[in-house]
Amino acid sequence: MGFVALNRLMFKQKERRCRRRIRNGLTTSGPQEKDSLCHENDRGDERSRYSEPKIPEDIWCSHIHSLMPLRDSARSACVSCTFLYSWRCHPKLMFTEEALGLKHKEGQKVGVDFTNRVDHILKNHSGAGVKVLKLVVPGYCNVSTCHLTIWLQYAITPGIEEVTLSLPSKYMEEYNFPWSILHNGCGNSICYLNLTYCAFRPTIGFDCLRSLTKLDLYQVCITGDELGCLISNAFALEQLRLRVCSELICLKIPFWLERLSCLDLIWCEKLQVIECAAPNLSTFNIVGDPVQMSFGISQVKNISVGFSFKPNFLSCAITNLPSVVPHLETLSISSMSERIDIPMVAAKFLHLKLLKIFFSIDYHSFSPSYNYLSLVSFLGASPLLETFILSIKHLAAAKPDAVSGDNVHMRQIPGQKHDRLKKVHINGFFSAKRLVELTCHILEAATALESLTLDTVHNVKEDSNISRCSSVEKTGECRPICRDWILEAHKALGVIKRYIVGRVPSSVQLNVGEPCSRCHAISAKAPKLSKN
Repeated sequence: MGFVALNRLMFKQKERRCRRRIRNGLTTSGPQEKDSLCHENDRGDERSRYSEPKIPEDIWCSHIHSLMPLRDSARSACVSCTFLYSWRCHPKLMFTEEALGLKHKEGQKVGVDFTNRVDHILKNHSGAGVKVLKLVVPGYCNVSTCHLTIWLQYAITPGIEEVTLSLPSKYMEEYNFPWSILHNGCGNSICYLNLTYCAFRPTIGFDCLRSLTKLDLYQVCITGDELGCLISNAFALEQLRLRVCSELICLKIPFWLERLSCLDLIWCEKLQVIECAAPNLSTFNIVGDPVQMSFGISQVKNISVGFSFKPNFLSCAITNLPSVVPHLETLSISSMSERIDIPMVAAKFLHLKLLKIFFSIDYHSFSPSYNYLSLVSFLGASPLLETFILSIKHLAAAKPDAVSGDNVHMRQIPGQKHDRLKKVHINGFFSAKRLVELTCHILEAATALESLTLDTVHNVKEDSNISRCSSVEKTGECRPICRDWILEAHKALGVIKRYIVGRVPSSVQLNVGEPCSRCHAISAKAPKLSKN
C-alpha cells in the first residue's frame, strides 16, 4: 500500500466521521468543517461517492500498516495519531539504503545519515512486537561496533522471527556478534538467522535458537566447535548454509537434528572432514576441494559437488561416492581440470536417475584432447540412469582435437548397454573427436533413447531449452562469445551433420542448437541440417 492510497483511506475516514455527526445532530465547539463531501451527503437521499466495508481499526492500523514498506509506514505516522501508535510497534525493521531513502553520492556524508536515521527510528520505537530485523550496512558507512551492538540489543526481543545482519567486509575480524542477547527468550523465537562478515563465538551452554529452521552464514569467523554450540539445540533446523567460512576444519552435525534436510557448503577452504548424523538429510551441496565425508544413516538422495582446483575430480567422485551415498538419485559434478581417463568401477550408483556433469575448460589445466568417451564409465555405473546432461563451458579459445575426414574410425566400448537412458543433452557441443565418439556411443548403446539435444553454443542454464534471440527469445541479444568460438560453433554444426545425423534412429528426436543467425553470424554460410 503506497502513501497516496493511505491518504485516500484517511480521507474516507474523515468523510465517515462527518456523516456521523450530521446524522446524529452533533456539533462541534468550533466552526463546522465545510467539506464538499459532507455537503453532498447532506442532500436528502444522495449517497457518498465512496463505499467500502467497515474494517476494525486494529486490523487496518496494525495488520495493514505492518504490510507497508518502512518509508510509507513512517510517512503515515506523520498524518495519523492512530498510525503513529502503530508505527511505534512496527513489526518489520528493514534498515537498508532503499528502505531509508538513501542514495550514495560522491562527496556526501550518507554514512552519517544512515546511522542517524536508524538511531532515530529505534529511539521512537517501543521495542515491542518486532518480528523481522534486516540490517544491511552499506560499504561506505563507518558505523561503530558500539552502535551495531546497541541496535541489535534494542531490536532483538522475545517474539522476533527473522534476523539478518549484513556488514561490509571490513567488519569480519573486528565485530563479534553479541550472542548473549539471544538468551532470556530472545533467541528461541528466531526461525531465520542470516549473518555476513562478522565473527560468531558462542560457548558451551548456548541453549537458544530452538525454533531456528534456516541458518545462513557468509564470511563468518566461526570454528567447528563454535558452530556445534550454535546448532546444538536447534532442533527445528531444516537448512544449513555455510559460505566462505574459512575457520571451519571439521563439521559435525548431531543425530538429534532430525529435521535437517539440506546442507550447503560453499568454498570453506580449510574444511577437511564432514560427519553428518542427521537422519533425514536428503540434499547436500559442496563447492570446493574434496573432503572426507560420512553421512551415517542419512539417505542422501541429491548431491552437487565440484568446482575444485584439484585435477581429475571425476575419477575421485566415481571411486568414492557410491559407497558414501548409496541411495543417490541425482548427482551433479563440476570439474575444472581433467587430464586422465575416468576408470571403470565395480561399485554402482544403484538408484541414480539424473546425472549432470559440468566442465569449466581452461586449456592451461584441461587437455584439448581429453577423452570424453571415458564418461561412459558413469553411464555404466548407473543402471537406472534416465537423464544425462553434459555441459561444457570454454574459458579460453583453443583448437580442439577435431574430427575430420570421410573414413573416420569411431571407437566403441563393447558390452555397454544403457537401456534406461531416455534423455541426453550436451550443452556446448564442439568438434572434438572424443566428444563425437561419446555421442555416437550413446546412440548405439542407449536402446530406450527418446531425445538427443546438441547445443553448439553453451547456455548459462545447463538444462535449459535451446534459446537464441533470433528464434526463441526474439528480443535483445544473445550472450556475447569470442569470434574463435563462433567459428567453432559453426564448425561443430558441420560435424553434427556429417558424423551424427545419419546415426540417429528414427525413434529419437534430435534437437540441434545452431549459432544465432544474427549474433553469431560469420561470412561463410553455416551448413544446413537434414536427416538425409
